[in-house]
Amino acid sequence: MTTPLEDMAAKVRSFLDDARAKAKDGLSVAEFGELLVAMLHLVTDELDAVQHLTGPEKKGIAMEAVAALFDSVADKCVPMAAYPVWLAFRPLIRSTVLALASGALESLLPLVRAQS
Repeated sequence: MTTPLEDMAAKVRSFLDDARAKAKDGLSVAEFGELLVAMLHLVTDELDAVQHLTGPEKKGIAMEAVAALFDSVADKCVPMAAYPVWLAFRPLIRSTVLALASGALESLLPLVRAQS
């Protein structure tokens, strides 16, 4: 028997595998945004059912999932010609995406709870 966190981890791994497959031939920024929102919905929904973790612990797990998504597919949004610039700005963009996702989590939580 698996725990809710193990179930969520499996769902996140599956989501990341699907995202990598979708990004294989490139990814637009809008498509990345859709994946990001879908990942936030997935982890928010799954973590809301876990009772033994605190809010900050849940948020930390959700942010790890977002970071894994960024690290897995964000490079596919960048044209080859811009790749040297991307390498220079990637850490800043990653931090910005994670900050935006952190704020979005605060907005998504009431929506997920209202749908449950």
